[in-house]
Amino acid sequence: MKKEDFFNAVRSEKESLTGKIKRVTFRSEETGFTVLRFVPDSDFEDQVTVVGVLPFISEGEHLRLYGDWKMNQKYGRQFQAETYEIILPVTKKGIEAYLASGVIKGIRKSTARKIIDKFGKEALQIIEKDPQRLLEIDGIGKNKLLRILQSWRDQNQARDVMIFLSQYGISPTMSAKIAKTYGTQTLDVIQKNPYKLADDVVGIGFLTADKIAQNMGISPEESARIESGLKYTLQKGLDEGHTYLPREELIAKSREILKVDQALIEAVLNELIRVNHLVPEEKKIYLPAFYHAEKRLAEKLALLTSVSFIKITEDETKRRVDQLAYVQGIQYTEEQKRAITLAMQEKVLVLTGGPGTGKTTTVRGIIRLFQAYKMAILLAAPTGRAAKRLSQATGRPALTIHRLLKFDPQNRNFYHNEKRPLKLDVLIVDEFSMVDTMLAYALVKALPVSAKLIIVGDVDQLPSVGAGNVLKDIIASGIVRVVHLSEVFRQAMNSKIIMNAHQINKGLMPDLDRKPGTAGPPANHKLRPIDDYGDFLFIQQEDPETSAKLILDMVTQKLPQRYGYDPLKDIEVLTPMYKGPVGVDRLNRLLQNALNPRRRELFRGEMEFAAGDKVMQIRNNYDRGVFNGDIGIIRGIDAESQTFRVDFGFTVKYDFSDIDELVLAYAITIHKSQGSEYPVVICPITTHHFIMLQRNLIYTAITRAKELVVLIGTRKALSIAIRNNRVQERYTGLKEFIRRASGKITN
Repeated sequence: MKKEDFFNAVRSEKESLTGKIKRVTFRSEETGFTVLRFVPDSDFEDQVTVVGVLPFISEGEHLRLYGDWKMNQKYGRQFQAETYEIILPVTKKGIEAYLASGVIKGIRKSTARKIIDKFGKEALQIIEKDPQRLLEIDGIGKNKLLRILQSWRDQNQARDVMIFLSQYGISPTMSAKIAKTYGTQTLDVIQKNPYKLADDVVGIGFLTADKIAQNMGISPEESARIESGLKYTLQKGLDEGHTYLPREELIAKSREILKVDQALIEAVLNELIRVNHLVPEEKKIYLPAFYHAEKRLAEKLALLTSVSFIKITEDETKRRVDQLAYVQGIQYTEEQKRAITLAMQEKVLVLTGGPGTGKTTTVRGIIRLFQAYKMAILLAAPTGRAAKRLSQATGRPALTIHRLLKFDPQNRNFYHNEKRPLKLDVLIVDEFSMVDTMLAYALVKALPVSAKLIIVGDVDQLPSVGAGNVLKDIIASGIVRVVHLSEVFRQAMNSKIIMNAHQINKGLMPDLDRKPGTAGPPANHKLRPIDDYGDFLFIQQEDPETSAKLILDMVTQKLPQRYGYDPLKDIEVLTPMYKGPVGVDRLNRLLQNALNPRRRELFRGEMEFAAGDKVMQIRNNYDRGVFNGDIGIIRGIDAESQTFRVDFGFTVKYDFSDIDELVLAYAITIHKSQGSEYPVVICPITTHHFIMLQRNLIYTAITRAKELVVLIGTRKALSIAIRNNRVQERYTGLKEFIRRASGKITN
């Protein structure tokens, strides 16, 4: 249905009510549902209550509403509005009130008065037809004028789009995003091909676009629909970590969604392959970006390992390592000596091992040795927190991979690449298990072929959140030299966190006994181990509701009051799933209400936010320099400018419409904790999370803690998780691509 047809249909079938908004008593920023007090132009009633999806309106605005009168048992007679028109004021007083209402960003009460004094009744026409004249107003410069014009256009555009899309169940927040993406072409784009929304607008997937298309009468067998469904199925595969899907699986899963004949799907699939929108590799189907990323990543790794370089003799290297150990007063294990030696002998080296096996000490040794040969060394890690830890451990600057490669917002790409490589001799990357295929490719293509690459990580951690299983595939290829550190150092053996992590990784139950005298943090540490029972506490609790109360008490009372832990900075609750009594969603609500009971001002679905809330970025935003997994605190919310600020250690400004990039982070999933460390980790282990009880999940959770682990749940659930080592395999082609590329270079 076209916009005009929709509006005309509503207007012809519904009652109308014209008047002025006296007060907005309630509004959901996410859904746009609004309750307001309305003063009709007619004299038959002083005020009425209006309800409906009515975003982008403000107190003082003059509207013509279309809808029906309804009787609400609790609140009485109400006008239920389905759509509306803005009636712009015509008197000087009305225009001034409209401009001063805050509906146009950049115009406050004082500015509104100046505009009216200058232009009188012509003010709105000036803004619409001759906006440059606003520069005649004292206090309005070029930047402010641009802001006013953008707000004016956005408001008009967004209103039309919102009203049109509301018939398809699209929220006003999402409507605003769509309008921002396509500008004045929005409605034309939607009417020509609504499936474009799934490609272009973050947060709109195939299912939403399909709902719009079906309501518009587009045939289920339309090729654009089938194309979008195939891409959606591949995208879902990416979300599950796969870089490709087997052809037959892709067709079968697409058919479940599309509900059309298989022959139609195969025909569209073949056409997409013919025009290079999808890439076949034997019986695998890739999205082009992931095919090229895996293939070229493999080729660059193979090239790095094959390029000859001046090798320092093994005897000379061993002599240097022994000298290094003597100077530093360190006794390296044979594994560590081998790792440091191979770092000098190989172009690419993988150093892996569990907690307490000396990876950091080994990396420091490698750095010292490279420094002795005057090599230019750079350090990097996938996240800001991991980079900070690497810097603290080595005493050298470390950057996130994104900052190292310098993202260019204008071109939406990294500055450093094969044409502008990094200037270095050695790159050491920590926490490499977190690095997904696309980031790994961006990193290695920015390396000069003369450079050494030292990859450090724990292969037993969870794989990356993004698609791929890069560290595991590199090791499995057999082409790159690997050193696996397995010997746990004596001082590490005093930590139950480390010893229990190794027990779990071997498939054995951890030591859960509460034994006084077990070592925890160092004696001079400002925070003592809980009740002197060590750094690993297990609380047996069958009932998940009681577990939730215990978690709340631990975070808000016991740990802060008795041991000085900051509930926002020092403690993180990690849980396997989102739903359930001890899932992320419920625990976040409980902890938010206890730790930050301020009035909520931002809304994202059922999630509500206020200044002071702990939040996590869930999507890479290169323009703002914040990335998936970064945690910060909301520091300010400005309702007038529709913006808010988040402190990530640096301040980032967001528009209200960007709230879908953030979630509450009092509790997060174990997956989201990868690459992070916290003084205290609290983790519920319950059979309610049966489907997610996996060994590597529990292993990852407890190795996030530096000082204290608190597990709350049952031994049965913990035992199930430890016995379950059936990790879902990811469809990735990197291992075979590396072997193939290495064979070509060798031959």
